Amino acid sequence: MTTEVKIGKTIQDFRLKDQRREEMHLYDLKRKKVLLSFHPLAWTQSAHNR
Repeated sequence: MTTEVKIGKTIQDFRLKDQRREEMHLYDLKRKKVLLSFHPLAWTQSAHNR
């Protein structure tokens, strides 16, 4: 599933865990520039299959 988000568009709030496994809300970053990057970590099975 791919969803394109246009620059400047308002999107629905969501929650993710950060690199310290702490939950964060997109809403907490309101009025800040945000870049989301999803990639497999080096020790995960997905990374080993590449």
